[in-house]
Amino acid sequence: MLKMDRVVKIFYPYTPDEKIALGGVSLELRKGDFVTVIGSNGAGKSTLMNVVSGVLVPESGDIEIDGINVNRMKEHERSRWIGRVFQDPMAGTAPSMTIQENLALAYLRGQSRGLGSGITRSKQAMFKERLAGLGLGLEDRINAKVGLLSGGERQALSLLMAAFTEPKILLLDEHTAALDPSRAELVTELTERIVTETGLTTLMVTHNMEQAIRLGNRLIMMDSGKIIFEVEGEEKRQLTVPALLEKFAAIRGKRLADDRVVLGL
Repeated sequence: MLKMDRVVKIFYPYTPDEKIALGGVSLELRKGDFVTVIGSNGAGKSTLMNVVSGVLVPESGDIEIDGINVNRMKEHERSRWIGRVFQDPMAGTAPSMTIQENLALAYLRGQSRGLGSGITRSKQAMFKERLAGLGLGLEDRINAKVGLLSGGERQALSLLMAAFTEPKILLLDEHTAALDPSRAELVTELTERIVTETGLTTLMVTHNMEQAIRLGNRLIMMDSGKIIFEVEGEEKRQLTVPALLEKFAAIRGKRLADDRVVLGL
């Protein structure tokens, strides 16, 4: 479903500040894979998400989505196949619009928006049904402005919107990191349920090692713009945070320096 072949991304090339953000990354996600991505700050995790979504253009390498080469496609052209939830609960929704209006926009992702784009009674009923599945009572506040929602409510709505049309790829970019622990756990549970029920091919970046181990069927660890470790299936289910930290130290010959990763914050 997603294939990356020797993708290179360099910031500030040919200058003293040159930084290789992705150093020839190759990664393949099968349909229905739920892959968690772990690594310290500067490992290349967000850059990975940005080159997949089209926010950044790599220097070299190929990216395919469902067998289609998207190298020359811009972000808005890829959006028909990609749903994304960002770390910031303020991103991904239009705060001045209602919950219903935001869902209507998500519903039309990748479609032409003409005279038939209005919110019909059947659409409203469907929106309410999907909102009810979140368990937050948002179906009773469908005409409330999104800007009035809490961070957890907005992130739950963003998750629903990103998965609404069952995109080819769902990108989750540290989408629970800015929430308090109780709301983060709620959104994590919703993530697991939505991805499991829909079978969406998902790539999720997280600083939380426990979360990375618990969710999904595959885990990759990045460092210095490269994938340095990958595990899946039963081997992943048997992993522990200490074992993962030891694996990093064995591969890189150093301890993981980022306390947010070690502590799972």
